[in-house]
Amino acid sequence: MAVVSLLLIIVPSEPVSAKRTEIPLAIETPESLAEIIDNNLTQPPAAGNNATQKTAVPVAPSIDWKHVTIKSGDTLSVIFSKQGLSANTLHKLVSSSKEGKSLASIRPGQTLEFGFIDGELQQLRYVRTRLESLHFTRSGDSFTADEVIRKPEIRQNHVVGVIKDSLFLSANRAGLPDKLTMELANIFGWDIDFVLDIRSNDSFSLIYEEKFLDGKSIGYGNILAAEFQNRGETYRAIRYTDSKGKTDYYSPEGESLRKSFIRTPVDFTRISSGYNPNRKHPIFKTDRPHRAVDYAAPSGTPIKASGDGTIHFAGKQRGYGNVVYINHPNSITTVYAHMRNIRQGMRKGVRVKQGQIIGYVGMTGYATGPHLHYEFRVNGVHRNPLKVKLPDAKPLPKSEMAHFGRITRVMLAELETRQSSTLLAAKSNNK
Repeated sequence: MAVVSLLLIIVPSEPVSAKRTEIPLAIETPESLAEIIDNNLTQPPAAGNNATQKTAVPVAPSIDWKHVTIKSGDTLSVIFSKQGLSANTLHKLVSSSKEGKSLASIRPGQTLEFGFIDGELQQLRYVRTRLESLHFTRSGDSFTADEVIRKPEIRQNHVVGVIKDSLFLSANRAGLPDKLTMELANIFGWDIDFVLDIRSNDSFSLIYEEKFLDGKSIGYGNILAAEFQNRGETYRAIRYTDSKGKTDYYSPEGESLRKSFIRTPVDFTRISSGYNPNRKHPIFKTDRPHRAVDYAAPSGTPIKASGDGTIHFAGKQRGYGNVVYINHPNSITTVYAHMRNIRQGMRKGVRVKQGQIIGYVGMTGYATGPHLHYEFRVNGVHRNPLKVKLPDAKPLPKSEMAHFGRITRVMLAELETRQSSTLLAAKSNNK
């Protein structure tokens, strides 16, 4: 019996190895080891000559688990020392594999779970997120590592809302989280100005993904389909991934909802000064044309490039303060002025993508408060950024339309089924 127990504890030393394991929802814990051994090793008693023979069942050693939540300022050496573990044990873990080296990247809020048998570390779990963890198991004088990935259950949810004030407040009342409200605004942001165009009794409806683990919600996925009714116009969007793996949002006719330019380069601000060729300057008190739109926003608010292009100038100019000029195709130039600071790496000749952060709202130069001064020029001539027609992106190719059409029919039918009664009741209550 002693020999069998010893063999269960001591595992022959093997070369260091690591593997990746993916499981849907549940992870078996070491506490189930005794049950497994009982099921495999317990034998029915042998009968012979009226004598009863009993088979001894080895008892698996129990593991004593200690859980540590990492706090700001914690280091591996300090944590291991508090658990009574030597620097040599820590060195063996960290040097055992590339997974072991990742222990050096622990962050506050993550957990370390130590499994001891008779005071010796046998297992360690490094829980990075709810879905990702590393499991280390003693193997002789070293440790092997398993990467464990839990897969959440994805459920489809639907929400319908009617605008009473702002999009954010109305979406919040409807139960839509801020993350998805932002995504909804980004989807339709090329067609709808969510600063100026929103009206009371506008409505929205969307189907989105929610992630669950062990029966509890842990976050949100993508918006799969959406509809926005604004000032009598209906806009619809379907999320679609083409045969080349590119994902975007399209109208039911296969037209891309993405334009070559974002209408508003800062998120959800008020316009402090519109495009006005006869405006009186707030500082100099003289009639000076204002061939731009000023978006008031808290200092430090990120500013995004409104379209793909190349930076023509990034630096200081007298009245503009910190300013960035971006040249785009078709002789279009956009200007972003009064920045608190320009993002590091933004300099002449650098190519930027639509939506990329290029700086942060401030009040440098001639400014009375923090805001973004945004200009849109075509062939050097100023145009009103709020009214200029923005060129469309490319539609889906014909080869994708059959597959896209099948997905669209299902999504639109589901949107219509779920929203009709809800919208009617919501708008009646809003009167």
